Formats: sequence, C-alpha cells, structure tokens
Amino acid sequence: MLRTPFAILLSFSIGYAATLPKAKPRPAAEIGPVARWMRTMTLRDEVAQLLVVPFSGRPLNTRTKAYRDLVKLVARDHVGGLILVNVTNGRLVDKAQPMEVAVFLNKMQRLTRVPLIVSGDLERGASMRLDGTTVFPHAMAFTAGRDPSAARFEGEVTAREARAVGIQWVFFPDADVNNNPDNPIINIRSFGENPEDVATYADAFIEGAQADKKNRVLTTAKHFPGHGDTATDSHMNVATITADRNRLEQVEFAPFRATIKQGVDAVMTAHIAVPALGDSGTPATLSPRILTGVLREEMGFKGIVVTDALEMGGIAKGYSTGEAAVRAVEAGADVLLMPTNPEAAIDAVLAAVRSGRITKKRLDQSVTRVLAAKVKVGLATKSTVDIDKVHEVLNAPESNARAQDIADHAVTLVKNDSDVLPLRDPAKSCFLILAEGRTSVQGQAFQQEVHRRSPAARVALLDTSMSDGDLVIAQQQMGDCDATVVAAFVSVAAYRGDVALGGGFPVLMERLLAAKKPVALISLGNPYLLRSFSTVNAYMTTYSTVPPAEIAAVKALFGEIAIQGRLPVTIPTLAKYGDGIQLAPVRKP
Repeated sequence: MLRTPFAILLSFSIGYAATLPKAKPRPAAEIGPVARWMRTMTLRDEVAQLLVVPFSGRPLNTRTKAYRDLVKLVARDHVGGLILVNVTNGRLVDKAQPMEVAVFLNKMQRLTRVPLIVSGDLERGASMRLDGTTVFPHAMAFTAGRDPSAARFEGEVTAREARAVGIQWVFFPDADVNNNPDNPIINIRSFGENPEDVATYADAFIEGAQADKKNRVLTTAKHFPGHGDTATDSHMNVATITADRNRLEQVEFAPFRATIKQGVDAVMTAHIAVPALGDSGTPATLSPRILTGVLREEMGFKGIVVTDALEMGGIAKGYSTGEAAVRAVEAGADVLLMPTNPEAAIDAVLAAVRSGRITKKRLDQSVTRVLAAKVKVGLATKSTVDIDKVHEVLNAPESNARAQDIADHAVTLVKNDSDVLPLRDPAKSCFLILAEGRTSVQGQAFQQEVHRRSPAARVALLDTSMSDGDLVIAQQQMGDCDATVVAAFVSVAAYRGDVALGGGFPVLMERLLAAKKPVALISLGNPYLLRSFSTVNAYMTTYSTVPPAEIAAVKALFGEIAIQGRLPVTIPTLAKYGDGIQLAPVRKP
C-alpha cells in the first residue's frame, strides 16, 4: 500500500517526538507557594485548612489536656488557623499578655508545614484581646467625633500591633447598620444607624489597616447580610430581619458593597434569617441564596467568606457540628470559625466531598482562597515574629494620645436642663459609678480622675452584685449633694440578651430621680440608655466602656474639653440623629 506524503510526514513527526528528551519537573522554587503547599496535603488536610480554632493566649502547661488538644489540631489535623479569644474551658479569662501570645504563636507556627493564619476580633484595636496595647473606644465613638481619619488611624495601629504579636487577620470593621435601638449585640460595635456613615468609617479603617503593604492585616466586614436591625443576640438564638428586599438594598447592603469596592479581604456571615432573600428560616451562614447568590454573584465578592462562630446558639441549637460545617461550605463559606467539635467538622466535610455532596472543585476554591490569603500577608516568607521587637511596637505614647483625643471628641451631650453640665461646683457634687461586676475594673479610671481634680469629692463605686440594702446605704453615705452624677456602664456582651442597667441599679435610679435634686446621667456604652431614665436633668454618652472614655467623661464634666460629639443614632422620641449640644471648655485641664 502506497503511503501519502502526509502519512510519511506524520510518521516522521511521531518518531521525532519520541526521541525528544522529556520535560523536567519544575523546581519547587519556581512553583508558587499555594501550589507548593497543596502538593503536601492529603484530602483531609485540605478540609482542615478551612477551620479556624480558638486559643486564649494565656499560659498553658504543656501537660494539660487543653494544650495537648490544641497541639493535636495544629500538628496532626493541620487546621488552617487560630483565633485569639478571652475564654479558657468555657470561662472568661483576663486578656492575654502580648509577649505570651507572640511566644506561643511562634511555637505553634513551628509545628506546621503550612503556616497558620491567626485572627482576632480586634474591634477596639488589639486592646480588645491584649493587654499593653493602644486602647481605642468602640466604633460608634468614631462616628460621633465626625473624623474618618481617626478610623484610618485605628486601622494603621491595629495592623501594626496585631502583626507584632503574630496576628494577621482582623475581624473588623463592623459593617452593620444599627437601626434597631433594642439590638442587644451590635449597638456600639456599629458605626451608627446611617448607612453612609457606616460605609465611610468602615472604608477608612480598611484603608488604614492595609496601608503598610509589608505588615498589613486581612480585614473583615461583618456580619453579612446585616445584623443591625435585630433584637436577638445570635449567640443565643437565630435572629430574624423582616425588612423587604428594597430596604435591604438601601440600608443593610450599602456598607458591604462599599467595603467590597474598598478591597476588604473577607466578609463574615451572620447567624440571622432573612426571609426576603428566599430562605425563610435558614441562617444566612447556611444559605446558598445569600452567600453565593447575593454576596458572590450579585455583589461580585471574590475574597474569603468566613462564618461567624459556629459554636454560637444561632447555629449550634439547630444543627450538629458536622451538618453545620457541611451546610456552610455548600452555602459558599470558605472558613469555618470555631466549630464546637473541630474533628467532627473535618470528618463531616471530608465525607461530604468523598460522597460528592460537596465537589472537589468547590473544596479547592475555598482552600485556594485561604492559602492565597496567607501568601498575601507574607506567611509564605516568614510565619514567626521577632520577640525582641514586640515592645518596640506596642502601646506607643503617640498612639495612646491620639486614642484619648478620639474618645474626647466623641463625648455627646444630649440633654442639659438648667445647664447642669459642666458641674458648677464639683466639690459639692456626688458621683455614683455603676459597674457591671464585682471584679470589673470599670470605673477605676473615672474615680481616679475625679479625685485627681477634686480630692474631697464623694465618689462611690457600686456593682450589680450589691443588694438593694447595700445600694440604699451607699446612697445615704453620699450625704446632701447639690447634684448627683451617675456614670453607668452598659456594655454589649455575648449571651447577655440586653443592654440595660443590671442588678438593683434601675431602682437606685428611681430613688435618685424622686429626690428632686439634679441628676446627670452619663452612659459609658449604650447611647440609648436615656429611654429608661428620660427625666434626668442632663444626659451625656461616650459610646464606650474603655478607660479613655471614662477619662473623656470626667474632662467633660469638669468643663476641661469642648463637648462636640453628635449622635450617630436616633434615641426614639427623645433625640434625633445628629443631635448634640455643643459647649466650649470653661476650665483649664
């Protein structure tokens, strides 16, 4: 049989190709970190990369079960990351010390082939979880001060201090619009009730946190699709937003769209049901329509989707650890934060991948995002921190001075009948400090600052554990006062369920008001507290419970600073958004 020229050429080409040397595998150095890490992973390792598990930062004896369990998750199970919390064995503990955290994280990083991404809810800067760092007030205080550059500065300092101890991922800014005065869990964590304000200050924080390209942190807008219009703490139960789609677009979604445009690295989900988005009772964390349909497809978000803590009641009460983890990944989540049983979560997602319930392609999308984020913050180059330089970065005097200035500018005077404030004669005034617990440090800075200015001032530090009889005695010991200043701490706390005065304090307030002497109420925290005691003569709020807010309140009481804050929220029937009595200083500090 004759062979055609084409056949001869084809035969020659095949023969020639067979003689060519085979291409050599690319050297590992020429492969990107993500691909290089992926080569070392089993399928179970890939699943484990989606998990972020908690650590307290407190010293742990290496023989304790808590220490062994954490090492097992890091060294054997190869979880993707850690989150710093102030909880050990289910109990609240003191904030961690920076050096302890840095040493511990260096040790954990050395146990891994793939570096850990370390995170924290640093909503008031690193000081929310770490002692010895710059103390910023809560988010709402920034908006009251009307200076977005302050939020940018907080972002810069937060990134610098977080990276110094080994934290690369910050779960902030809060993009929730707090348009429900009864919200028990967002409140002062939000920048306010105005979507434009929330977007402006959230964007400013992101800009600051990303400013130093070598030492930036990952930022996180939370809690999608918006947790502001709820009256339920999702730590306890699933909350529901009943707004229609049009209102969601105009209010709740607006800050998230802005932060996505600004380049936010991650979006945290909320354990809330939003019937208008299609899943009537399903928490957003587990809803494909919300996470994939709205966030990914409609808003075009391409970064990391991280769940809120899966141990919270909004999820844990309705779903097992494994089922919650699988449903979250199916919905579109990339990172599973704090599942109650990490190993059960890994096993469940692994089984779902092997059965085809979750495709390998879907898993690889999330793993790739997580690993790429680690590269973005430099973990492919260096995962440990320089212990000798930790205290060169933290708690800088200029940072603390600016944080105090931010707290000073936030002080807002809402009511001032008969010009009770500033105090005409502080020495003849009485000061009652209402702290939220016997062991709390709340009020100590306030008391010290009052006595520094007026050594003979009558100051009583009370707490919610005191009986009504004890409170009566404390009130009587004050004697006759020209005016009574009540500094009330009302913080936002998980599992509390409200933001009201606790213990016998409401009855104490009623007795004070019945005495017909001027009462000035200062809310160190919840700005809506005026609703419960609307007949007070003067009302001032700082939007925060931190020591700089205490100091700012005393400065304002004594007339040493200009009072210039404006409400970022409406106090129903009592004060409008933007209200705030403006006063010039009357005394030198």
